[in-house]
Amino acid sequence: MSATKKKSGWLNILIDYGPMLAFFLAYRAWRPAGGDAGIGDVVAITKSTVVFIIATLIALIVSKWRLGRIAPMLWLSSGLVVFFGGLTVLLHDATWVQIKPTAIYLASGLALLIGLMRGHALLKILLEDAFAGLSDEGWMKLSRNWGWFFLFLAMLNEGLRHFYNQANHNFDTWLAMKIWLFMPLSFVFTFAQMPMLLKHGLGAEEDSKED
Repeated sequence: MSATKKKSGWLNILIDYGPMLAFFLAYRAWRPAGGDAGIGDVVAITKSTVVFIIATLIALIVSKWRLGRIAPMLWLSSGLVVFFGGLTVLLHDATWVQIKPTAIYLASGLALLIGLMRGHALLKILLEDAFAGLSDEGWMKLSRNWGWFFLFLAMLNEGLRHFYNQANHNFDTWLAMKIWLFMPLSFVFTFAQMPMLLKHGLGAEEDSKED
């Protein structure tokens, strides 16, 4: 049995957000100059999606190699990237790659909230020892908060997808928002949970070991 290797915060961030950043940069490099909305834009989206899929598969390999494991959420995200990205490439339609985040957020949010209804904090299973010392009540609250936040992100993505897409020649705006809106929102929301987590025992287990 292979042991889980030492965690790296920056490496985790790179694994989680690196593929999306590669997608963003690839599209910026290949999109037609002067805002041409013809076949050039379709080609740019298709080529960038291929980069997205390849970068996602590399993230899987790096996670296994450097961290010793592949998180369940990374498996889910990667599977959906390959599926919806593949449809985008085959059909030359960016709608599919835009739907992918909605599918991830919706599936994650519903799974967490349905788990709560059954008395289970699924985040405790997914994140394992990421929040050492957190009480069961803390895990339940964290699962609840993330469940609703994921549903909010799903609705936000659908709203933005409606207004910014390949059909109305604003795909680049949607893609930019994935970097400059969704990522900051996720970081802010994560840090906003800290007071609640500390209140419910986060880090207490490590503190007791040091004593």
